[in-house]
Amino acid sequence: MHTLTRKQKEILDFLLKSQNSFIHPPTLEELCTALGLKSRGSLHHQIKALIDAQLIEAPERKQRGIRLTELAKSYVADEDSTNSLPFVGFIAAGRPIEAIENTSYMIIPPEIKTEKPCYVLKIKGDSMQEEGIFDGDWVIIEQRSHARNGEIVVALIDKTEATLKFIEQYPHETLLIPANSKMQTMRYKPQQVEIQGVLVGQMRSYTYHH
Repeated sequence: MHTLTRKQKEILDFLLKSQNSFIHPPTLEELCTALGLKSRGSLHHQIKALIDAQLIEAPERKQRGIRLTELAKSYVADEDSTNSLPFVGFIAAGRPIEAIENTSYMIIPPEIKTEKPCYVLKIKGDSMQEEGIFDGDWVIIEQRSHARNGEIVVALIDKTEATLKFIEQYPHETLLIPANSKMQTMRYKPQQVEIQGVLVGQMRSYTYHH
């Protein structure tokens, strides 16, 4: 599963939007000029990453120019980048860990997101395993600050630690409930817990290694 940096995403979007503007697939030099870049070496590094992500064809001896793969062409290139979401780091499904934001972009199937703003987090821990959410999975989160009781949410605790849990909200306390019978419910005062989103989708790689 590959994530794209902001620069790689910009290059991919440019190639998708302008693929019909070039008479032939652009060379590195032509792409540098079109993007207003001074360093061909830096662009070459980004192109290699896009090749690794199977979004640009690996060059062959007789091949001239940078060609998009069929996978890349299947994505919609628009200002909303509807098939790529920000990947903002890790989320604890277990003991809360420090919330990390390390934004890159991940291309995902549109069927596992909603029309509202979403982002991707990677799971660390096993507290949601009885709900089928395992260590190493990616989860798609719809960004919002409210949830119904019983939904799985990203909860920010005391503005410092984030966790993925079922939520139950009452006037006197907020419960964050694991899906692991070996773990206990976490109890907080309502003002300690901020909802940062609700789970709407999930992905898994079977090549994931701990």
